[in-house]
Amino acid sequence: MENTKNAPRDLFPGALEVMILESLRRQPAHGYALVQHIQQRSNNLLQVEEGSLYPALQRLLKGKLVRAEWTISPSTNRRVRVYEITKSGVRHLERQISSFDQMLEGIQLVLGPERRTANS
Repeated sequence: MENTKNAPRDLFPGALEVMILESLRRQPAHGYALVQHIQQRSNNLLQVEEGSLYPALQRLLKGKLVRAEWTISPSTNRRVRVYEITKSGVRHLERQISSFDQMLEGIQLVLGPERRTANS
């Protein structure tokens, strides 16, 4: 049996993009800030690696769901690329959240109320 404490926390396809878009809906951010935000909001249950983050950001840029601009970070005085969600990104995010909610509801129905009370 696999040790779930040390098991990688793979996400379902599109989950990282949804979390990035939701984070950017709150405020524009650079890559490292996105990683920190997702980890903090998930109580460190989700670890986002650069090898996953930047390809996801590139897909979002290509789909015109986010835009990016190079700027100088006031805290580090280094060049950073700041990402911002677009209007079409917000619409896409809303559709994805609705789909996710439906999928989660279906999963909870399959798992049944017995599971929820057994784990309480």
